Amino acid sequence: MVQKPSHQYVQLSSQTSDENHFVAKHTPTKLYLNTTGILKTLLTLIILTGFTAFSFSQESDIYQFLKSQPSVLSVEEVGQDDYFSESYVLKIKQALDHSDTCKGFFSQRVYVSHISVENPVVFITDGYVAIKAGNEKYVNEICPIIQGNQIDVEHRYFGESIPDSIEWKYLTVENAARDHHKINRLFKKFYTGKWVATGISKGGQTSTFYRTFFPGDVDVSVAYVAPLNFGVEDGRHEPFIANEVGSKAKRNEVLQFQLTALKRRDNLFPLFLEHVKEKNYTFNFSLEDAFDFSVLEYSFAIWQWGTYLDSIPPTDAPDQMILDHLLKASDVSYFSNIGMERYQAFFVQAACELGYYGYNTEPFKHYLHIKTARNYLQRYFLPRGVKIEYNPETMQKVQSFLQETNKHMMWIYGEDDPWTATAVVLPPKDNFLKIVKPGGYHTSRINNLPDDQKKKVYDTLGSWLDININNEQSIK
Repeated sequence: MVQKPSHQYVQLSSQTSDENHFVAKHTPTKLYLNTTGILKTLLTLIILTGFTAFSFSQESDIYQFLKSQPSVLSVEEVGQDDYFSESYVLKIKQALDHSDTCKGFFSQRVYVSHISVENPVVFITDGYVAIKAGNEKYVNEICPIIQGNQIDVEHRYFGESIPDSIEWKYLTVENAARDHHKINRLFKKFYTGKWVATGISKGGQTSTFYRTFFPGDVDVSVAYVAPLNFGVEDGRHEPFIANEVGSKAKRNEVLQFQLTALKRRDNLFPLFLEHVKEKNYTFNFSLEDAFDFSVLEYSFAIWQWGTYLDSIPPTDAPDQMILDHLLKASDVSYFSNIGMERYQAFFVQAACELGYYGYNTEPFKHYLHIKTARNYLQRYFLPRGVKIEYNPETMQKVQSFLQETNKHMMWIYGEDDPWTATAVVLPPKDNFLKIVKPGGYHTSRINNLPDDQKKKVYDTLGSWLDININNEQSIK
């Protein structure tokens, strides 16, 4: 506790300078005691001030920066992998319609994992919920390649980035691109290194779209397994699955399994009903139709991931084995109301701008319960009462941009992934790199490419970013 000055000391302060000189000279003991009080007071202030400064210094530069930004609604420190020094989850204020802020706002979730102000930034444009970023051990594979900081943006209308009132007209490719542009502008006030935009699948599409609308925001784009569709049912996926993926023998094995499941409907369908009841699945259409769509989806799903290609049962396998395999490879929950709710925003985007794939029913027409699979997205997958017309102009804009741009952009695909049917079609230009992993699926990444392709990616990234990448160490 700070000692209070004596009454005599207070009076001293009111005396003239000569009197003060006199007292100081002729009353040394009393003055000494008062000086001690002053020193104690000063010492206490120094300690308190020092403690405050010490406490403030514990707030890192990036934390202080984030807290000082008006558009950052909240900042919460979260755990991080040892690769990063600190990580935060933010909520950033975004306009529902960037062309008219009077329409309202929503908060967008963003994860930031920090190394250094000067290092490059890996800017992840998630297409859905930012699930991976919520895992404190998540490090995007590009980060250690280029020693990058990591910013992961959850897509609008997904996860915790959903407006209070859903108006689908604001869920557009351009508005999402403007979300990313705003976040880019925000962090460029802090980070001084080069930027790489990246995403997987729909996130890869998103990174390509973002580059289309704001080509100068980042230095490099790396899109994984990202299709560029030109219709709600593009039409290129079905012949790709029928004629190009894998080997002819394996394609036939997949086809024969689908035929077996449909031909044995009378035996399989009761088992299918038991599964649906056990899982409490409900549908917007009949269970007979749900069974059909699971069989039709099977070929796309099994080739997309490749997981169950080596475990396809023989055509004379027991009924339960046939059904179990069908439901593992082509999970019927995708068609249920649970799936509809989980991916509702995506289905709206697919119907409006992104496009999707269709089903080839010709080989199965004698065994299907449904009359047609045409327009299934519009008929079954959209929110009730919502009518959406496909807008071809957005994807045409993207394609035109790719024909004209000189920006550095990279795409990675899997040879047997059905989405590769609608991979980007590029002119032969040095600013592009398109890698197709032999025998690869939707899981194709830099870290699982063959060594020669991996080296090509590293060399290209190093050249484009003007940094040194240790190819030998990275490939191991």
